[in-house]
Amino acid sequence: MNKNWMKVVIAAFFEVFWVIGLKHADDFWSWIGTIISIIVSFYLMIMAGKQLPVGTVYAVFVGLGTAGTVLSEIIFFGEPFIMSKILLIILLLAGVIGLKMVTKDSSERS
Repeated sequence: MNKNWMKVVIAAFFEVFWVIGLKHADDFWSWIGTIISIIVSFYLMIMAGKQLPVGTVYAVFVGLGTAGTVLSEIIFFGEPFIMSKILLIILLLAGVIGLKMVTKDSSERS
């Protein structure tokens, strides 16, 4: 995995934090953490989008962030484990992985 795709994965990781923060932040420090997560997440996504196709970057970013958020809610916040939800997340991740595999970055194109 090259550094641009690594930026997308790390950005999606931070997306999980800020999405959870928007729901659960209730004091000054948790809001600061949420804001920092938003900044890091979008900065990394924008930097990756300079070398990779923006549509693919955004789809991978949102797909990984969605899967991470749903799994975090199940693991850490007591959301019910529903097999159909897990199967749909697996389907989403298969699409994200497929997009990543068929997309070349700008250095590979030239």
